[in-house]
Amino acid sequence: MCVPAHDERDFEFAKKFNLPIVQVILPEGEEEKELTEAYTGDGVIINSGDWNGMKAFEAKEKVPHIMEEKGLGKKTVNYKLRDWVFSRQRYWGEPIPIVHCEHCGAVAVPEDQLPVLLPQVESYKPTDTGESPLAHIDEWVNTTCPKCGGPAKRETNTMPQWAGSSWYFLRYVDNHNDKELASQEMLKKWAPVDLYVGGIEHAVLHLLYARFYTKFLYDIGAVPFEEPFQRLFNQGMITKNGSKMSKSLGNVVSPDDLVQNYGCDSLRMYELFVGPPEMDCDWDDSGIDGVFRFLNRVWKLVYNNKDLNVTASKDMEYLRNKLVYDITNRLEALTMNTVVSGFMEYTNKIIDLGKKKAA
Repeated sequence: MCVPAHDERDFEFAKKFNLPIVQVILPEGEEEKELTEAYTGDGVIINSGDWNGMKAFEAKEKVPHIMEEKGLGKKTVNYKLRDWVFSRQRYWGEPIPIVHCEHCGAVAVPEDQLPVLLPQVESYKPTDTGESPLAHIDEWVNTTCPKCGGPAKRETNTMPQWAGSSWYFLRYVDNHNDKELASQEMLKKWAPVDLYVGGIEHAVLHLLYARFYTKFLYDIGAVPFEEPFQRLFNQGMITKNGSKMSKSLGNVVSPDDLVQNYGCDSLRMYELFVGPPEMDCDWDDSGIDGVFRFLNRVWKLVYNNKDLNVTASKDMEYLRNKLVYDITNRLEALTMNTVVSGFMEYTNKIIDLGKKKAA
C-alpha cells in the first residue's frame, strides 16, 4: 500500500527493514508521536504540504482528483488478497487440470480436454499415506503428456470447496447451457445477486475470492458485471451459555427433541425471535415456551372464530393495515425478531378488541 504508518503489513515491513515511517493521518486532538503500530483510523492530514489540516475522509475523495488534474497519477483500487492454499488431499473437489511429465514438468491440460472429471470409485476414504484417494486409482492417474506425448501422471490433489463456491451462483441462472458458463442474456436478467446473507467468518475468504473470480470473468467478457453481490448481510451466531455450540463442549441443542415437544413451527419461530439476526444470541431453553404459547393462541383465535361472519370494524382494519406496513418495513430491514413481535402485538390487540366487543 506504500503507507507504512497506516497499513499493518506495510508497518511490519518497514520496521523489519528499517524504512522511514511518515505519519500522514493524526487522530483529532492528539499530538504527533512515534507510532508503535499502524494507525488505521480517521483524523486530520499532516506532513502533506497543501493538504495539511484536511479531514482524512475528505482527502480520500479530493486528493485523487487533484492528482489526476495535475497529471501526477490516477485513482485506482487495491485489494488485499491473502495467500490461498489451493489444493486438498481428498476425492470430492474439482480436479486440478495439470499433468506431471518427467521431461516437460507440470503441463496444463489443453482446453479441448476440459473438464477433467472425477473417476467413479467405490471408496473415496482418505489414504493412510496422506495422499489424495485419487493417487491410488492408476487407470485415472496414468495418462500422456499433452506436450510431448510421453507418459505422465495427473495431479491427484483437488481444489478446495472455496473454488466452486466462488462461482457456482453464476451457473444457477443458466444451468442447462452446454456452450458457456451462462448466456449474457440470462446473466443480465438474473444477476448479480441482490442480497448475500452469510456468517461473518465468510466475509474475508469466500466473499473476497467470489469477487476475485467475478472480476476475472468480467475482464475476459464471460459476465457483464464486476461485483457478484449488491448487498451483504452478516448474520450472527446462536450460542449456548456464551459459547459457540459444539459437540466437544457438550452444549449442542438437539432440534429433534424440540420438534418432538413443541413442533417444527415453534422451533423455527423461536430461532427468528431469539434476537437481532446480525448479533450473536444466546439460546434460552425456556424461550421456546413463550413462542409455543403464542402459536397456540393464534390457532385458538382462528379456530374459535372460523365460522363467524363478521364485518371488520374500523379499529380492526386500522390494526391490519398497520401490521402490513410494519411487517413490510421490518422484513426489508431483515429484523426478523421484530417481525415476530409485530405479529404477537397484533394478535394481542385483536383478542382485546374481541373481548371489548363481547362485553
